[in-house]
Amino acid sequence: MPRIDFRELLDFYRRELHDNFMAYWLKQVDWERGGVLNCLSNRGDKLLHEHKFVWSQGRFAWQCARLYETSVGEVPEETRKKYMDAARGTARFLMDHARIAGGGCAFVLSRDGRPIMIGDDGRERPIRPGEYYDYSTNADDFAYYGVSEYARVSGDREAYEWAKDVYQSLRQRIKAGTAHHDYPYPTPKGYKTHGTPMGLLEEAQELCRTAERFGDAPFAAELADTARQCMEDVMDLFVQPDKIVLEMLSPEYQPVDTLLGRYVNPGHTLEDMWFVIHQAMRLNDREVIDRAAEVTMATCRLGWDDEHGGIPQFCDRDGGQPKGPVPPELEREVMVHKVRNLWDKKLWWPHSEALYALLLVHEQTGSSEALDEYSRFHDYTFRTFPNPDKAVGEWIQIRNRRGEPEEAVVALPVKDPMHIVRAFIHTIQCLKRLTAKG
Repeated sequence: MPRIDFRELLDFYRRELHDNFMAYWLKQVDWERGGVLNCLSNRGDKLLHEHKFVWSQGRFAWQCARLYETSVGEVPEETRKKYMDAARGTARFLMDHARIAGGGCAFVLSRDGRPIMIGDDGRERPIRPGEYYDYSTNADDFAYYGVSEYARVSGDREAYEWAKDVYQSLRQRIKAGTAHHDYPYPTPKGYKTHGTPMGLLEEAQELCRTAERFGDAPFAAELADTARQCMEDVMDLFVQPDKIVLEMLSPEYQPVDTLLGRYVNPGHTLEDMWFVIHQAMRLNDREVIDRAAEVTMATCRLGWDDEHGGIPQFCDRDGGQPKGPVPPELEREVMVHKVRNLWDKKLWWPHSEALYALLLVHEQTGSSEALDEYSRFHDYTFRTFPNPDKAVGEWIQIRNRRGEPEEAVVALPVKDPMHIVRAFIHTIQCLKRLTAKG
Protein backbone atom coordinates (compact mmCIF):
# COMPACT_ATOMS: atom_id res chain seq x y z
CA MET A 1 0.00 0.00 0.00
CA PRO A 2 1.53 3.38 -0.98
CA ARG A 3 1.52 6.50 1.18
CA ILE A 4 -1.78 6.56 3.05
CA ASP A 5 -4.32 9.18 2.04
CA PHE A 6 -6.59 9.32 5.09
CA ARG A 7 -9.42 10.96 3.17
CA GLU A 8 -9.44 8.23 0.52
CA LEU A 9 -9.20 5.61 3.26
CA LEU A 10 -12.16 7.20 5.05
CA ASP A 11 -14.27 6.97 1.89
CA PHE A 12 -13.17 3.35 1.43
CA TYR A 13 -14.25 2.33 4.94
CA ARG A 14 -17.57 4.13 4.65
CA ARG A 15 -18.36 2.24 1.45
CA GLU A 16 -17.29 -1.07 2.95
CA LEU A 17 -19.29 -0.52 6.13
CA HIS A 18 -22.57 0.68 4.68
CA ASP A 19 -22.66 -0.69 1.12
CA ASN A 20 -21.12 -4.07 1.85
CA PHE A 21 -21.38 -5.16 5.48
CA MET A 22 -24.58 -3.49 6.58
CA ALA A 23 -26.26 -4.13 3.22
CA TYR A 24 -25.59 -7.80 4.00
CA TRP A 25 -26.68 -7.71 7.63
CA LEU A 26 -29.90 -5.80 7.06
CA LYS A 27 -30.99 -8.76 4.93
CA GLN A 28 -30.52 -11.03 7.96
CA VAL A 29 -32.69 -8.99 10.34
CA ASP A 30 -35.78 -10.75 11.69
CA TRP A 31 -38.11 -7.83 11.14
CA GLU A 32 -41.09 -9.91 12.27
CA ARG A 33 -39.89 -11.09 15.68
CA GLY A 34 -36.83 -8.93 16.37
CA GLY A 35 -33.14 -9.71 16.37
CA VAL A 36 -30.88 -11.11 13.69
CA LEU A 37 -30.69 -14.56 12.09
CA ASN A 38 -26.97 -15.32 11.95
CA CYS A 39 -26.61 -19.11 12.15
CA LEU A 40 -25.16 -18.85 8.68
CA SER A 41 -22.56 -20.69 6.63
CA ASN A 42 -19.01 -19.33 6.62
CA ARG A 43 -19.61 -18.00 3.10
CA GLY A 44 -22.72 -16.26 4.32
CA ASP A 45 -24.96 -17.64 1.58
CA LYS A 46 -27.01 -20.16 3.57
CA LEU A 47 -29.10 -19.94 6.75
CA LEU A 48 -28.45 -23.14 8.70
CA HIS A 49 -30.73 -22.62 11.71
CA GLU A 50 -33.09 -19.97 13.07
CA HIS A 51 -31.71 -20.09 16.63
CA LYS A 52 -30.77 -16.81 18.23
CA PHE A 53 -27.65 -16.77 20.39
CA VAL A 54 -28.07 -14.01 22.96
CA TRP A 55 -24.33 -13.28 22.58
CA SER A 56 -24.87 -12.32 18.94
CA GLN A 57 -28.17 -10.51 19.53
CA GLY A 58 -26.58 -8.17 22.06
CA ARG A 59 -23.68 -7.44 19.75
CA PHE A 60 -26.06 -6.71 16.88
CA ALA A 61 -28.10 -4.29 19.01
CA TRP A 62 -24.89 -2.43 19.91
CA GLN A 63 -23.67 -2.09 16.33
CA CYS A 64 -27.01 -0.96 14.90
CA ALA A 65 -27.52 1.67 17.60
CA ARG A 66 -23.99 3.03 17.20
CA LEU A 67 -24.40 3.09 13.42
CA TYR A 68 -27.57 5.15 13.76
CA GLU A 69 -25.71 7.64 15.92
CA THR A 70 -22.55 7.93 13.83
CA SER A 71 -23.89 7.84 10.27
CA VAL A 72 -25.61 11.23 10.12
CA GLY A 73 -25.07 12.66 6.65
CA GLU A 74 -23.24 9.53 5.49
CA VAL A 75 -26.20 7.37 4.44
CA PRO A 76 -29.80 8.17 3.44
CA GLU A 77 -32.13 8.80 6.37
CA GLU A 78 -34.19 5.75 5.42
CA THR A 79 -31.06 3.63 5.95
CA ARG A 80 -30.40 5.24 9.33
CA LYS A 81 -34.01 4.50 10.26
CA LYS A 82 -33.42 0.84 9.41
CA TYR A 83 -30.38 0.85 11.69
CA MET A 84 -32.46 2.19 14.58
CA ASP A 85 -35.39 -0.11 13.84
CA ALA A 86 -33.00 -3.09 13.89
CA ALA A 87 -31.43 -1.91 17.15
CA ARG A 88 -34.83 -1.38 18.77
CA GLY A 89 -36.23 -4.68 17.55
CA THR A 90 -33.18 -6.59 18.77
CA ALA A 91 -33.10 -4.84 22.14
CA ARG A 92 -36.81 -5.45 22.65
CA PHE A 93 -36.42 -9.10 21.71
CA LEU A 94 -33.77 -9.46 24.41
CA MET A 95 -35.79 -7.54 26.98
CA ASP A 96 -38.85 -9.70 26.31
CA HIS A 97 -37.17 -13.11 26.14
CA ALA A 98 -33.52 -13.34 27.23
CA ARG A 99 -33.83 -13.52 31.03
CA ILE A 100 -34.97 -16.66 32.80
CA ALA A 101 -35.74 -17.60 36.39
CA GLY A 102 -32.85 -16.62 38.66
CA GLY A 103 -32.06 -13.48 36.69
CA GLY A 104 -29.55 -14.83 34.18
CA CYS A 105 -29.82 -14.76 30.42
CA ALA A 106 -30.38 -17.93 28.42
CA PHE A 107 -27.52 -18.60 26.05
CA VAL A 108 -29.65 -19.68 23.07
CA LEU A 109 -33.22 -18.77 22.17
CA SER A 110 -35.51 -20.10 19.49
CA ARG A 111 -36.56 -17.72 16.75
CA ASP A 112 -39.67 -16.81 18.77
CA GLY A 113 -37.74 -16.40 22.03
CA ARG A 114 -37.94 -19.73 23.90
CA PRO A 115 -34.82 -20.79 25.84
CA ILE A 116 -33.45 -23.89 24.12
CA MET A 117 -30.55 -26.31 24.14
CA ILE A 118 -28.82 -27.36 20.93
CA GLY A 119 -26.94 -30.51 20.04
CA ASP A 120 -23.65 -31.00 18.25
CA ASP A 121 -25.55 -31.04 14.96
CA GLY A 122 -26.90 -27.56 15.65
CA ARG A 123 -30.46 -28.74 16.13
CA GLU A 124 -32.67 -28.04 19.13
CA ARG A 125 -32.71 -30.85 21.69
CA PRO A 126 -34.40 -31.43 25.06
CA ILE A 127 -32.70 -30.08 28.15
CA ARG A 128 -31.08 -32.86 30.23
CA PRO A 129 -31.05 -33.34 34.01
CA GLY A 130 -28.45 -31.09 35.60
CA GLU A 131 -28.30 -28.69 32.63
CA TYR A 132 -29.35 -25.06 32.69
CA TYR A 133 -30.25 -22.59 29.97
CA ASP A 134 -28.06 -19.77 31.34
CA TYR A 135 -24.81 -21.68 30.85
CA SER A 136 -22.56 -18.70 30.05
CA THR A 137 -22.41 -15.23 31.49
CA ASN A 138 -21.16 -14.11 28.10
CA ALA A 139 -24.86 -14.01 27.23
CA ASP A 140 -25.53 -11.58 30.09
CA ASP A 141 -22.48 -9.49 29.18
CA PHE A 142 -23.50 -8.92 25.58
CA ALA A 143 -27.19 -8.56 26.41
CA TYR A 144 -26.60 -5.55 28.67
CA TYR A 145 -23.85 -4.26 26.36
CA GLY A 146 -26.24 -4.10 23.40
CA VAL A 147 -29.42 -3.02 25.17
CA SER A 148 -27.47 -0.33 27.04
CA GLU A 149 -26.14 1.12 23.80
CA TYR A 150 -29.62 1.14 22.27
CA ALA A 151 -30.86 2.92 25.41
CA ARG A 152 -28.08 5.53 25.26
CA VAL A 153 -28.68 6.38 21.62
CA SER A 154 -32.50 6.25 21.71
CA GLY A 155 -33.13 7.67 25.16
CA ASP A 156 -35.19 4.60 26.13
CA ARG A 157 -35.05 4.62 29.93
CA GLU A 158 -36.82 1.28 30.27
CA ALA A 159 -34.05 -0.30 28.22
CA TYR A 160 -31.42 1.39 30.40
CA GLU A 161 -32.99 0.08 33.59
CA TRP A 162 -33.14 -3.43 32.09
CA ALA A 163 -29.46 -3.33 31.12
CA LYS A 164 -28.48 -1.97 34.53
CA ASP A 165 -30.43 -4.71 36.29
CA VAL A 166 -28.82 -7.45 34.19
CA TYR A 167 -25.37 -6.05 34.97
CA GLN A 168 -26.05 -5.84 38.72
CA SER A 169 -27.66 -9.28 38.80
CA LEU A 170 -24.65 -10.75 37.05
CA ARG A 171 -22.19 -9.17 39.46
CA GLN A 172 -24.21 -10.53 42.40
CA ARG A 173 -24.35 -14.04 40.92
CA ILE A 174 -20.61 -14.04 40.23
CA LYS A 175 -19.92 -12.91 43.80
CA ALA A 176 -22.23 -15.61 45.16
CA GLY A 177 -20.60 -18.27 42.97
CA THR A 178 -23.87 -19.18 41.25
CA ALA A 179 -23.02 -17.84 37.78
CA HIS A 180 -21.99 -20.15 34.94
CA HIS A 181 -19.48 -18.13 33.01
CA ASP A 182 -16.89 -20.14 31.10
CA TYR A 183 -18.59 -21.24 27.85
CA PRO A 184 -17.34 -21.34 25.07
CA TYR A 185 -13.80 -20.90 26.43
CA PRO A 186 -13.70 -22.60 29.83
CA THR A 187 -10.84 -21.59 32.09
CA PRO A 188 -9.01 -24.70 33.35
CA LYS A 189 -8.52 -25.12 37.06
CA GLY A 190 -5.38 -23.41 38.25
CA TYR A 191 -5.41 -20.47 35.83
CA LYS A 192 -6.53 -16.86 35.71
CA THR A 193 -7.58 -15.65 32.28
CA HIS A 194 -6.97 -12.38 30.45
CA GLY A 195 -10.52 -12.47 29.05
CA THR A 196 -12.03 -11.62 32.45
CA PRO A 197 -10.67 -8.06 32.93
CA MET A 198 -10.58 -7.53 29.15
CA GLY A 199 -14.31 -8.10 28.64
CA LEU A 200 -15.40 -6.17 31.70
CA LEU A 201 -13.20 -3.22 30.71
CA GLU A 202 -15.09 -2.66 27.46
CA GLU A 203 -18.52 -3.43 28.88
CA ALA A 204 -18.10 -1.22 31.95
CA GLN A 205 -16.83 1.80 30.04
CA GLU A 206 -19.66 1.51 27.49
CA LEU A 207 -22.34 1.05 30.18
CA CYS A 208 -20.80 4.01 32.03
CA ARG A 209 -21.53 6.24 29.03
CA THR A 210 -25.17 5.16 29.18
CA ALA A 211 -25.42 5.78 32.93
CA GLU A 212 -24.07 9.29 32.34
CA ARG A 213 -26.62 9.80 29.56
CA PHE A 214 -29.44 9.09 32.05
CA GLY A 215 -27.92 11.15 34.87
CA ASP A 216 -27.25 8.10 37.05
CA ALA A 217 -24.12 9.53 38.67
CA PRO A 218 -23.55 6.91 41.43
CA PHE A 219 -23.77 4.00 38.98
CA ALA A 220 -21.62 5.84 36.43
CA ALA A 221 -18.95 6.41 39.09
CA GLU A 222 -19.02 2.72 40.04
CA LEU A 223 -18.63 1.70 36.41
CA ALA A 224 -15.84 4.19 35.80
CA ASP A 225 -13.92 2.77 38.74
CA THR A 226 -14.51 -0.79 37.49
CA ALA A 227 -13.24 0.11 34.02
CA ARG A 228 -10.15 1.80 35.48
CA GLN A 229 -9.39 -1.22 37.67
CA CYS A 230 -9.80 -3.62 34.74
CA MET A 231 -7.44 -1.50 32.64
CA GLU A 232 -4.85 -1.63 35.39
CA ASP A 233 -5.31 -5.38 35.83
CA VAL A 234 -4.68 -5.97 32.13
CA MET A 235 -1.65 -3.73 31.92
CA ASP A 236 -0.06 -4.60 35.27
CA LEU A 237 -0.86 -8.33 35.55
CA PHE A 238 -1.20 -9.81 32.06
CA VAL A 239 1.28 -7.69 30.07
CA GLN A 240 4.73 -9.27 30.40
CA PRO A 241 8.09 -7.44 30.39
CA ASP A 242 8.50 -8.22 26.67
CA LYS A 243 5.16 -6.42 26.01
CA ILE A 244 3.34 -9.67 25.22
CA VAL A 245 -0.03 -10.50 26.81
CA LEU A 246 -0.37 -14.04 28.11
CA GLU A 247 -3.92 -15.39 28.05
CA MET A 248 -3.53 -17.54 31.16
CA LEU A 249 -1.53 -17.03 34.33
CA SER A 250 -1.27 -18.87 37.64
CA PRO A 251 -3.70 -17.98 40.45
CA GLU A 252 -0.94 -15.63 41.67
CA TYR A 253 -0.81 -13.99 38.21
CA GLN A 254 2.57 -15.48 37.37
CA PRO A 255 3.62 -17.05 34.02
CA VAL A 256 3.36 -20.83 33.81
CA ASP A 257 5.64 -22.80 31.46
CA THR A 258 2.90 -25.01 30.01
CA LEU A 259 1.01 -25.01 26.72
CA LEU A 260 -1.81 -22.96 28.24
CA GLY A 261 0.56 -20.75 30.17
CA ARG A 262 2.66 -19.88 27.12
CA TYR A 263 0.07 -19.23 24.42
CA VAL A 264 -0.83 -15.81 23.07
CA ASN A 265 -4.09 -14.84 21.38
CA PRO A 266 -2.97 -11.98 19.09
CA GLY A 267 -6.51 -10.95 18.19
CA HIS A 268 -7.54 -10.74 21.84
CA THR A 269 -4.52 -8.62 22.64
CA LEU A 270 -5.08 -6.21 19.75
CA GLU A 271 -8.76 -5.84 20.58
CA ASP A 272 -7.98 -5.28 24.24
CA MET A 273 -5.33 -2.68 23.51
CA TRP A 274 -7.86 -0.41 21.86
CA PHE A 275 -10.17 -1.04 24.82
CA VAL A 276 -7.29 0.12 27.01
CA ILE A 277 -6.51 3.13 24.84
CA HIS A 278 -10.17 4.22 24.87
CA GLN A 279 -10.18 4.12 28.66
CA ALA A 280 -6.80 5.85 28.91
CA MET A 281 -8.04 8.58 26.54
CA ARG A 282 -11.00 9.09 28.84
CA LEU A 283 -8.60 9.45 31.78
CA ASN A 284 -6.03 11.43 29.75
CA ASP A 285 -3.41 8.89 30.81
CA ARG A 286 -0.66 9.27 28.23
CA GLU A 287 1.60 6.73 29.93
CA VAL A 288 -0.95 3.94 29.53
CA ILE A 289 -1.63 4.96 25.92
CA ASP A 290 2.07 4.68 25.14
CA ARG A 291 2.36 1.33 26.89
CA ALA A 292 -0.67 -0.04 25.04
CA ALA A 293 0.87 1.16 21.78
CA GLU A 294 4.04 -0.81 22.58
CA VAL A 295 1.99 -3.94 23.29
CA THR A 296 0.10 -3.49 20.01
CA MET A 297 3.28 -3.26 17.97
CA ALA A 298 4.98 -6.14 19.80
CA THR A 299 1.95 -8.35 19.21
CA CYS A 300 1.85 -7.58 15.49
CA ARG A 301 5.54 -8.46 15.16
CA LEU A 302 5.19 -11.64 17.20
CA GLY A 303 2.09 -12.95 15.48
CA TRP A 304 2.77 -12.16 11.82
CA ASP A 305 3.09 -15.26 9.63
CA ASP A 306 6.12 -14.53 7.43
CA GLU A 307 5.34 -17.48 5.16
CA HIS A 308 1.64 -16.94 4.43
CA GLY A 309 0.83 -13.51 5.86
CA GLY A 310 -1.70 -12.53 8.48
CA ILE A 311 -1.83 -13.60 12.10
CA PRO A 312 -2.93 -16.99 13.46
CA GLN A 313 -5.59 -17.59 16.06
CA PHE A 314 -2.93 -18.52 18.65
CA CYS A 315 0.85 -18.53 18.87
CA ASP A 316 3.59 -19.24 21.39
CA ARG A 317 4.94 -16.40 23.49
CA ASP A 318 8.16 -16.76 21.49
CA GLY A 319 6.25 -16.87 18.19
CA GLY A 320 5.16 -19.72 15.96
CA GLN A 321 3.22 -22.82 16.94
CA PRO A 322 2.24 -22.94 20.63
CA LYS A 323 4.37 -25.31 22.67
CA GLY A 324 4.79 -26.50 26.21
CA PRO A 325 3.76 -29.47 28.34
CA VAL A 326 0.18 -30.30 29.30
CA PRO A 327 -0.41 -31.78 32.76
CA PRO A 328 -2.25 -35.13 32.44
CA GLU A 329 -5.28 -33.82 34.33
CA LEU A 330 -5.77 -31.08 31.70
CA GLU A 331 -5.46 -33.22 28.57
CA ARG A 332 -9.21 -33.22 27.99
CA GLU A 333 -9.65 -29.47 28.47
CA VAL A 334 -11.35 -27.60 25.61
CA MET A 335 -8.66 -24.94 25.47
CA VAL A 336 -5.89 -27.53 25.20
CA HIS A 337 -7.58 -28.93 22.09
CA LYS A 338 -8.12 -25.46 20.60
CA VAL A 339 -4.58 -24.22 21.23
CA ARG A 340 -2.98 -27.45 20.08
CA ASN A 341 -5.08 -28.17 16.97
CA LEU A 342 -6.65 -24.91 15.80
CA TRP A 343 -3.80 -22.50 16.44
CA ASP A 344 -3.04 -21.66 12.79
CA LYS A 345 -6.55 -20.68 11.63
CA LYS A 346 -6.67 -17.24 10.06
CA LEU A 347 -9.82 -15.57 11.34
CA TRP A 348 -11.63 -12.47 10.18
CA TRP A 349 -11.95 -10.80 13.54
CA PRO A 350 -8.30 -10.43 14.69
CA HIS A 351 -7.47 -8.74 11.40
CA SER A 352 -10.32 -6.25 11.65
CA GLU A 353 -9.28 -5.48 15.24
CA ALA A 354 -5.68 -4.99 14.09
CA LEU A 355 -6.70 -2.48 11.42
CA TYR A 356 -8.40 -0.25 13.97
CA ALA A 357 -5.84 -0.72 16.75
CA LEU A 358 -2.96 0.28 14.46
CA LEU A 359 -4.66 3.41 13.12
CA LEU A 360 -5.60 4.39 16.68
CA VAL A 361 -2.02 3.90 17.83
CA HIS A 362 -0.82 6.13 15.00
CA GLU A 363 -3.38 8.81 15.84
CA GLN A 364 -2.54 8.78 19.54
CA THR A 365 1.26 8.50 19.30
CA GLY A 366 2.21 9.69 15.80
CA SER A 367 4.01 6.37 15.19
CA SER A 368 5.04 5.90 11.56
CA GLU A 369 5.81 2.26 12.37
CA ALA A 370 2.13 1.77 13.23
CA LEU A 371 1.18 3.10 9.79
CA ASP A 372 3.64 0.75 8.10
CA GLU A 373 2.19 -2.15 10.06
CA TYR A 374 -1.33 -0.99 9.19
CA SER A 375 -0.45 -1.11 5.48
CA ARG A 376 0.78 -4.69 5.81
CA PHE A 377 -2.43 -5.76 7.56
CA HIS A 378 -4.63 -3.80 5.15
CA ASP A 379 -3.11 -5.49 2.11
CA TYR A 380 -3.42 -8.99 3.59
CA THR A 381 -6.89 -8.50 5.06
CA PHE A 382 -8.60 -7.08 1.99
CA ARG A 383 -6.82 -9.60 -0.23
CA THR A 384 -7.89 -12.56 1.90
CA PHE A 385 -11.26 -12.16 3.61
CA PRO A 386 -13.76 -10.35 1.31
CA ASN A 387 -16.28 -12.67 -0.29
CA PRO A 388 -15.49 -12.88 -4.02
CA ASP A 389 -19.22 -13.30 -4.64
CA LYS A 390 -20.29 -9.67 -4.52
CA ALA A 391 -23.94 -10.71 -4.70
CA VAL A 392 -23.52 -12.18 -1.21
CA GLY A 393 -21.00 -9.70 0.15
CA GLU A 394 -19.44 -9.38 3.62
CA TRP A 395 -16.41 -11.60 4.37
CA ILE A 396 -15.69 -15.32 4.38
CA GLN A 397 -14.55 -15.27 7.95
CA ILE A 398 -12.71 -18.53 8.68
CA ARG A 399 -9.59 -19.48 6.70
CA ASN A 400 -6.80 -21.99 7.05
CA ARG A 401 -3.19 -20.93 7.43
CA ARG A 402 -2.81 -20.47 3.66
CA GLY A 403 -5.87 -18.23 3.57
CA GLU A 404 -8.25 -20.74 1.98
CA PRO A 405 -11.91 -20.77 3.19
CA GLU A 406 -12.99 -23.44 5.66
CA GLU A 407 -16.39 -24.42 6.98
CA ALA A 408 -15.58 -24.56 10.67
CA VAL A 409 -16.80 -23.37 14.05
CA VAL A 410 -14.51 -21.12 16.07
CA ALA A 411 -16.54 -20.08 19.13
CA LEU A 412 -20.24 -20.24 18.27
CA PRO A 413 -21.89 -21.91 15.25
CA VAL A 414 -22.75 -18.50 13.82
CA LYS A 415 -21.49 -15.86 11.44
CA ASP A 416 -20.68 -13.12 13.90
CA PRO A 417 -22.20 -9.74 12.99
CA MET A 418 -20.11 -7.44 15.15
CA HIS A 419 -16.31 -7.60 15.04
CA ILE A 420 -15.78 -6.06 11.61
CA VAL A 421 -18.66 -3.60 11.86
CA ARG A 422 -17.61 -2.33 15.29
CA ALA A 423 -13.98 -2.05 14.23
CA PHE A 424 -14.98 -0.17 11.08
CA ILE A 425 -17.28 2.19 13.03
CA HIS A 426 -14.35 3.09 15.27
CA THR A 427 -11.94 3.24 12.33
CA ILE A 428 -14.16 5.77 10.56
CA GLN A 429 -14.29 7.99 13.63
CA CYS A 430 -10.50 7.77 13.94
CA LEU A 431 -10.04 8.66 10.25
CA LYS A 432 -12.41 11.61 10.64
CA ARG A 433 -10.12 12.95 13.35
CA LEU A 434 -6.99 12.29 11.27
CA THR A 435 -8.41 14.05 8.22
CA ALA A 436 -9.48 16.99 10.37
CA LYS A 437 -5.87 17.43 11.41
CA GLY A 438 -4.98 17.97 7.75
